[in-house]
Amino acid sequence: MPIKDSFPEVDSNYMEGKSNGWEYRLIFGGASLKHSYQMVRQFLVEEGYDDVPLPKDEKELSLFRIPTRNKQILLFEDNGYVHNPIKILFPLDRRKKTTLILCIYNTAVEDHLIRFHRIKERLQ
Repeated sequence: MPIKDSFPEVDSNYMEGKSNGWEYRLIFGGASLKHSYQMVRQFLVEEGYDDVPLPKDEKELSLFRIPTRNKQILLFEDNGYVHNPIKILFPLDRRKKTTLILCIYNTAVEDHLIRFHRIKERLQ
């Protein structure tokens, strides 16, 4: 059953990814950024998220990368593409040029939008 219909439970390792019941996280590392992004797109289709708007290709996706090495900034901003309920992030280690991190969030969790956009974190 696709993730969209049945979110992975806490501590489950669905398809080699990790879930805490709120966030499902899976790392894609292809031979190139293009290949990794194609894998992410295919995974999202298979898991029921084909209706989420995505960048057209890896070049457009790269425009969402934050051009900083300042880890303090990256504590408050997502380094990648964000569209509820998914995030496609670039790793903090800039040497991993072909790696993408896919995060899918459980829309059934209370205060989903507040948590997804990290509103409470910004107010503290």
